[in-house]
Formats: sequence, structure tokens, C-alpha cells
Amino acid sequence: MAMVKKEDKSEDRLSIEEKLRIFQKEQEKALGLDPENKNQWFDPVPRQFLAKDKSSTTILFGGLTMAHDYLVEGALQGLGYRVKHLDCPDNESLRYGKEFGNRGQCNPTYFTVGNLIKHLNDLHEVEGKSKEEIIRQYLFITSGSCGPCRFGTYVTEYRKALRDAGFDGFRVLLFQQTDGLKQATGGESALQLNASFFLSFLKAVLLGDILNALAYRIRPYEVEAGATDTALERCKQYLYDALSARKRLRQTLIRCRKELQSVRVDRTMVKPKVSVIGEFWAMTTEGDGNYQLQRFLESEGAEVEVQSVTAWILFLIWSGRFDTVKRMNLREADAGKYGLKGKNAAMRLRMLWLADRVLRVMFQRYAKAMGLYHYHLPNMEEIARVAHEHYNNHLRGGEGHMEVGKLILNVVKRKVNMTISVKPFGCMPSSGVSDGVQSLITERYPDAIFLPIETTGDGAINVYSRIQMMLFKAKQAAQKEFEEALMKKGLTVTQLQKMASRANVSNALYTSRHVVACTAANMIYGTREFFNGFSFRRKEGEIQRV
Repeated sequence: MAMVKKEDKSEDRLSIEEKLRIFQKEQEKALGLDPENKNQWFDPVPRQFLAKDKSSTTILFGGLTMAHDYLVEGALQGLGYRVKHLDCPDNESLRYGKEFGNRGQCNPTYFTVGNLIKHLNDLHEVEGKSKEEIIRQYLFITSGSCGPCRFGTYVTEYRKALRDAGFDGFRVLLFQQTDGLKQATGGESALQLNASFFLSFLKAVLLGDILNALAYRIRPYEVEAGATDTALERCKQYLYDALSARKRLRQTLIRCRKELQSVRVDRTMVKPKVSVIGEFWAMTTEGDGNYQLQRFLESEGAEVEVQSVTAWILFLIWSGRFDTVKRMNLREADAGKYGLKGKNAAMRLRMLWLADRVLRVMFQRYAKAMGLYHYHLPNMEEIARVAHEHYNNHLRGGEGHMEVGKLILNVVKRKVNMTISVKPFGCMPSSGVSDGVQSLITERYPDAIFLPIETTGDGAINVYSRIQMMLFKAKQAAQKEFEEALMKKGLTVTQLQKMASRANVSNALYTSRHVVACTAANMIYGTREFFNGFSFRRKEGEIQRV
């Protein structure tokens, strides 16, 4: 009895931390874990992509818009690679992703890996290739990410899903935003990430952005349904052929301009302009991953403004410059008197400035040659400045402060009538912004028509109904801008339509100067430029040419 009391007293003297450690060891032992010999788990690339395999290996990739993916395929084929872009992910891809992937992943991961598995299954079941042949002759390249975004950590999940789908050992290479291509060392890599590679890739990205911007400008106002898409497909083929043959682009761009110019449009139609921002994949994809959001908005009578991939590259360049300046000011820190020990910070800043300048010049040169006039790439310093009060510029992940800055500028500069932030369900970087910070922005800017939506792969009807309710407000805002423009110019709708039918406004590539968001209203404000030479009999509502 005395012995029992003594043991009880010794247990009482144990601290809570000691009791927890004892309990932890007991549980680890029960689970068969060996706490004394722990090894950090490591996921190696199953096999390398070496130079000797270049001619026999097909690179699979996808994840941007269909125009981008198609043109990137052409550019890389011009460098001697065997390349195939994947189709736009659909709900069947989502089903594959959820069947073979772990639970709790984000939508882009399910769609991306599911789309890959669906394609490999087609190679096996439709084309009759053996799984061993597929594993040996194909590989997939995907992008990494940064900050709290989980998408960049899912390359291991891809391999797990591929193994469970019967493609164990299939190569998945990670192209990290900051560190380039990740693969095991040993032997010469077939992917030569040199100046020629990046320049070819960059050209395809710029051309894809320009094509998309033109298509979204023209398609809402086309007179003949489908004419824009027909012209766009021809342009994509022209550019693909030029990139794969590594030809000079100028004549091809002019050919594309003439093709798009042939589309007849009527810009007297009043349509609200809607900007789609948010998580990169969700706002970029054109399929079921965002409920075909862009096409749905157009079918509901809106003009869509999409974000360019070029803007994301500019943001990465801006981030490099911003971080370099901050580290330079960390005296006696970062193992150097001014930080960045062993590196020439001034040279790094000059190179980043030059990269920004070259990118903008290339974009505008291609844009003007193809007919994309008065299109301005975002000013990253301006976006950072207006967003800083509400979202710290040091924070990374997703679009960082860009989503906040874009909404503010959309309202202040009257760029669009409505802004939609789209993100996958549970997306940590974007949810914190669109559901949190943007609530404050809409309070401070009451004119903002802002709608955050989440995508899960299902529930499209609910999302569509929410968009339709907010789009009603945007249509009213656009109509108000249109009527104010008519009043200021002293025109009626009948007079405007007569003027538009006789003037050169039916040119698909015509762009009015920006005054307000609505394109029809801007056309009225641009009457001096295109309607000069017309006189009116206002009482009779007639129009004559002088």
C-alpha cells in the first residue's frame, strides 16, 4: 500500500510535457514507428529526360488557354522537340483526378492530373499503346508555385495518382517559377533551357495573349455568329506554322490582322465589360474548371476582359526587383554589408529592368502588327502602390497584391463595369483576398460591382445564377454610361446607328479611346475620330455626309 502511494506521488510530479512525451512514444511504438531512426522522405524523379531520348520522347503539357498551349507546341517543335498539348480539362478529367488522387486537393490539381490520366488512357485503350511503351516514350511537364499555394506541392500527388492508374514510373518534371527545371543529375538533359528556348516560349505566350485579347474584343460584337472563332482558328494555324518553321513573324502577323479585320461587327450594341481576375489557373482555363466562365458571360450579353499571361511574367519581374531593393537595405544582414553577398545587386536590378522593357516592347510590336491597338499592359508599380494600403506587397502566394490593385483600378479608372474573382474551392491565397480584403475595398469604393465565386467542378447552376444577378447591375451601369455619352454628344440612338453603318466603325480592329468602361459609350466619345464629316438634322433625326 505504501509502495502504490509512492508511485502515485512520482507520477504527480511529472510535468504535462513529460506525460505527453511518454504518451507519444507509446503511440509511435503501437503504430510500428521507429522514432530513433527517422529518415526524411524524399521523392526522386523516376527517370531523367536525357539528350539521347529527345527524338523518341513526347513532351505532354497543358494548363494555359488553348491558344497558348497550341502555339507553345508549335514553338517547341521548332526547337526539335516532340510535343503534344493536352485538351482543355473537362469534368471527365475531374472524375479521373478524384478517382486516383488523394482527398483534399485543390481543383486545378484534380483537373490537371485527371486530364493527364485521361490522355494516357486514350493512348492505351484507343491507340493501342502498351503502358510500358507510354511510360518509356512520354513525359509530362507541369509548373510549380510559390507561397502558400498547394498546387506547387502536388507533383508528388501526380506520381501517386499515375501509379494507382497503372502508369507507375511515368516521368513528371516540375518547372519551378524561380529555379527552372527540376530533375535528377547525371547525363546531359534534353531540355536545354537556353536563350533560344526561352525566346521561343516567350513568343508563343505573347502571341497567345494578343490573339485572346483580340478575340474577346471582337466576338461580343460580331454580326455573323461564329465568324470570330473561324478567323481565330486560321490565325492560330498561321502562327503555329511560322513558329514551328522558325520563320520571321511580321508577314504572318499582317496576315492574321487581315483575317480578323474581315469580321463584321456592330459596336452600337450596349454590353457591360466584365473583368475576370483571381487564382491563375481558374481565371485562365476555358473549360469546365471554371464552368466555361468566359463563354457564359458572352452568352449573357457581356464583353469579357481576360488577364494576360504576360502580366504574370511582369509581376514575377517586379517581385524580383522589389525583393532585391529590400534586401540591399538590410545592412550587415544576409551575410553581406548591403545584403546579397557575392552578388552584384545593381546589375541584377538593371537586368530585371531590361527584361521588363524588352517584354513590353516585344508585346507592343506584335500587338500593333496584328491589329491590337490601344492595349496597355499593367503598370506593376501602380498596382503595388494602390494595393499596399490594404495588402502588404511583401506577401506572396497566388497573385499577391495584384488582385486587390486590379479591383481598385477597375473602379477608379472606370476600366470595367463588373469584376469577377474566380478561384478553386479552398484556395488559400485567393480566398483570403477575395473573401476578406476585397470586402473592405467594396466598402470604400461603393461603385464597385464585385463578385467572388468558387469552383468545385459541380454546382454550375448556383454559380451562373449568382453571376446573372450581379450582371444585371453591370448592364444597368453600362446602359447609364451609354445614355450619358449620347446626351453629351447630342445624338439619338437612330442617328448613332446610321452613322455607324456609314462610318468605318464596322472595322473589327477599330478601338475607341478609353473614357468609360462600356465599349458602345466609348465609340460615341470617339465621334471626332470616325464620325467627322457627318452633319445632322436633329429635328428630323436624319444624317448627311458633308
